[in-house]
Amino acid sequence: MEVVFVNVIGWIGMALLISAYALVSTGRILGPSLVFQLMNLVGGAALMINSAYYGAWPSAALNLVWVVIGTAGLARARFRPASAPAQD
Repeated sequence: MEVVFVNVIGWIGMALLISAYALVSTGRILGPSLVFQLMNLVGGAALMINSAYYGAWPSAALNLVWVVIGTAGLARARFRPASAPAQD
């Protein structure tokens, strides 16, 4: 049962990351948006759990960095005034 749960978590993480990328690439959401940052943060965390469970440490480390970047982006998106444009 544990393996099934970890696999489901991994598939959800993959779907979130791919969906976030597709939505930004097609212009449906903006990169600095709260939705994009949440999708990346949760997706990265889910894949980090899956990778660590299977001992895929390079992938787990990559996703840990992804989560840190997502957390920083989420903080910026969360505290940016709604009318303020994103700065490049």
